[in-house]
Amino acid sequence: MGQKKVTLITGGCRSGKSRFALDYANRHFFSKIYLATCEPLDEEMVKRIELHKKTRGPEWRTVEEPIGVVEKIRQFGDEIEVTLLDCITLWISNLLMKWDDEQKIMDEVERLLETVKRSPSSFIFVSNEVGMGIVPSEPLGRRFRDLAGMVNQKITEGADTVIFMVSGIPIFLKGKE
Repeated sequence: MGQKKVTLITGGCRSGKSRFALDYANRHFFSKIYLATCEPLDEEMVKRIELHKKTRGPEWRTVEEPIGVVEKIRQFGDEIEVTLLDCITLWISNLLMKWDDEQKIMDEVERLLETVKRSPSSFIFVSNEVGMGIVPSEPLGRRFRDLAGMVNQKITEGADTVIFMVSGIPIFLKGKE
């Protein structure tokens, strides 16, 4: 296992975050886990998930977990070189729907970050940048936007590299490849 590295890849929807994260992991790591937080709630999502699995290829171990990502990282994280968590914003949304308690969610984020610190493995986090658009009209949308922004900032604090994706182009905000 090489030197541990924590990377955050953020950007807007369909900016190339996941594609870049997969490519980055494939170039830098041999043993990999893809920790997926998306739940297949409708036919469209089922198809998207299947497409993502095919895109990753057989060298990836996929673990699907919408809520308990900390437990999954503790279960598998030390056995591999890198965990790619895709995506933080879906995880936050899942937590918000389950708990409806911002402090409890931020406490869970702290548990995640402490687990990452203690693990010898590297981590790649994919997260949407949701604070650059129109202010959501609904209170729940504003709460989600605010939580996502706070979580991205927390992850950035401890990250070695932060990459902002724009139209498929990576812009390195912190660190380097």
